[in-house]
Amino acid sequence: MPEWPEHVLWWHLYPLGFVGAPIRDGVDPDAAPAHRLDRIEGWLDHVIELGLNGLLLGPVFASETHGYDTVDHFRVDARLGDDADLDRLLAAARERGIRILFDGVFNHVGRGHPAFQAVLAGGDAELFRGSRVDGRFEPEVFEGHGALVALDHSADATVDLVVDVMTRWLERGIDGWRLDAAYAVPSEFWARVLPRVRERFPEAWFVGEVIHGDGPAIVNASTMDSLTQYELWQGIWHGIADGNFFELSHAIERHDDLLATFVPQTFLGNHDVTRIASAVGSDLVPHAIAVLFTVGGTPSVYAGDEFGWTAVKEEREGGDDAVRPEFPATPSDVTDVDESILDAHRALIALRRRHPWLWRARTDVVEVTNTTLVLRTAVDDEAVIVALNIGDSPASLPAADAATVVAGHATLSDSRVDLGPRGWAVFEA
Repeated sequence: MPEWPEHVLWWHLYPLGFVGAPIRDGVDPDAAPAHRLDRIEGWLDHVIELGLNGLLLGPVFASETHGYDTVDHFRVDARLGDDADLDRLLAAARERGIRILFDGVFNHVGRGHPAFQAVLAGGDAELFRGSRVDGRFEPEVFEGHGALVALDHSADATVDLVVDVMTRWLERGIDGWRLDAAYAVPSEFWARVLPRVRERFPEAWFVGEVIHGDGPAIVNASTMDSLTQYELWQGIWHGIADGNFFELSHAIERHDDLLATFVPQTFLGNHDVTRIASAVGSDLVPHAIAVLFTVGGTPSVYAGDEFGWTAVKEEREGGDDAVRPEFPATPSDVTDVDESILDAHRALIALRRRHPWLWRARTDVVEVTNTTLVLRTAVDDEAVIVALNIGDSPASLPAADAATVVAGHATLSDSRVDLGPRGWAVFEA
């Protein structure tokens, strides 16, 4: 695995929504480019100002609707722009020292993909899973979505295609890939693809979207570098929202076990889930951020979460739209900002920058009740301590070597930390 991911903190955005592109109505994959990608470039200084240095982009390739129904892996989506627009964005990111991760949708393609259209016309179906019924090819689809045609991951042609796509864009200057729906792809497929890509690009980083399963076994079999940490995300969300820090404590203990094999990609929000401020309430978002940036992992901030934006994902057509909104032209145009949440992001990202050893550090649960939690993450003689209270009464908790408050508010005395109702604090030892 390359060393650079240890020092990268990601800002994750969904490009089609971010730039205000049409998602369902009037989409023509072959339309003339609409040059919208410069909207993202206008936010790169915001990424740096937050203390982040990575840009995790959702789909940028030609597709029919939401970006995950790809019709051409080698062409920029016309709703975003063209090759020149993308090259300018990549150059602007490099000038600022910002790494770029692309979203690789390699489990399935859209029905309009030329290779699939050729199959429907009677051509070779080697790229796709399915069968012919009365002379017509009936494809397998992804999780019941008829518009998403499953690729055949046992086929040499599919391996060659994905290797070609990955290397083509790594040549153009990206730093790695988020592997969409990696949980639905056999590990053996990634084990055939990724070593071939690494032969040419040994510094590339690969993180798989895996929602559940045996993480270490998946990493070992697939050769992926990292996996998305949904269990920790769920533990943070429900531990806070349900007033059950025992669930979060258990998730942290399981998270620590993963660090012996790989460093997960950690998050509080992404393009597929309800925003954290809606999940736990705005006043408890800093508690969640404190956990994210003080436990091991490669953290990402979903664009807009730093402002305290709210949005609920719904299980219906268009149910993702609220969590994938259009952004204004520049950060200075944002009017709905929760300053306490923004300040907490800045302080905790700065803490993480000062202590890069947190990337793979283990966390001890010092004390836990339903509504209070003390965490101590340490390596050698360095330690970061988190004290949280989600109850409506003050709390006195063990200090666990805490010496200096670096974020939040608390009083230290007699080896105890005193927090107010719904209070939180992070300390250096």
